[in-house]
Amino acid sequence: MTSSHLLTGVRPYGEDPTDILIADGQIAALGPEAASQAPSGTQRHDLEGLVALPGLVDLHTHLREPGGESAETVFSGTRAAAVGGYTAVFAMANTHPVQDNAGVVEQVLRLGREAGWVDVHPVGAVSQGLEGKHLSEMGAMAHSAARVRVFSDDGKCVSDPVLMRRALEYVKAFDGVIAQHSQDPRLTEGSQMHEGAVSAELGLRGWPAVAEESIIARDVLLAEHVGSRLHVCHLSTAGSVDLVRWAKGRGIQVTAEVTPHHLLLTDELARSYSPLYKVNPPLRTAEDVEAVRQALADGTIDVVGTDHAPHPLESKDCEWQAGAFGMTGLETALPVLIETMVSTGRMS
Repeated sequence: MTSSHLLTGVRPYGEDPTDILIADGQIAALGPEAASQAPSGTQRHDLEGLVALPGLVDLHTHLREPGGESAETVFSGTRAAAVGGYTAVFAMANTHPVQDNAGVVEQVLRLGREAGWVDVHPVGAVSQGLEGKHLSEMGAMAHSAARVRVFSDDGKCVSDPVLMRRALEYVKAFDGVIAQHSQDPRLTEGSQMHEGAVSAELGLRGWPAVAEESIIARDVLLAEHVGSRLHVCHLSTAGSVDLVRWAKGRGIQVTAEVTPHHLLLTDELARSYSPLYKVNPPLRTAEDVEAVRQALADGTIDVVGTDHAPHPLESKDCEWQAGAFGMTGLETALPVLIETMVSTGRMS
């Protein structure tokens, strides 16, 4: 039996209202003729004033399962994604066990299919156990049922330049991409928030912008040298924007993402001492926020990635220094993007 739905008064891409006929999960008609083509039994939905968009894709989601089910499961995380308008998510590798072999990525793929809310694409780890010492089984993951093409140690930086170079070289064989968490750990040990006037005033150890920027500078040069693809996760500083813009100008194969919270929030929120605002990379200055907004508008930044990173309540309902790094974003990303970029006239 055909399942059909008629959406009336909806605004595709925010344009003039029209009708959309959906049959068996596909758009069957668009415009005034949609109503006349609707078969008997079609369910009618009056969506006057609402906007219709293609399904969103999140390149940066932490679903936590396996091993972190107290914070999130594949079922709950993908359900949140569906609520937020997403139809596909890329599940980061920092699970327990780590997604560093074919067996684990195929498990995550299976869990996503069983949940049934959105498509789940597992991200493979770059290094075994996220330890940054030896390459993971990238080839096996690429040729597994999960067909992994994105590899990342996100949550940790691939700080060893030799390992990073080898990873960039290796993924060329199957047109893969390395997604880097750009953070020099030697510059951020014990850091609690962005290094600047607010951190000095609050007496919290600062997280310098150069910790991010120095890794991006190194990695774009490695990507150019190797001729491979690099993706910069959660870019957050004006200096990082400049580096990516420079790299793209040289024809280097680099893409970059920004999170909704780095588009919206600043380090001033650390004054609340609420761990809700404790994220990695940290919330930056108003000047950095302006820079990443402009970079998203002009195409220097390619995509908004949520870095959806849920935690158990006790990891956030505590003192700042004891709080975990991370913020959820799947259900709020689109409203934040509309508020910061569309309502301000930067994007349509």
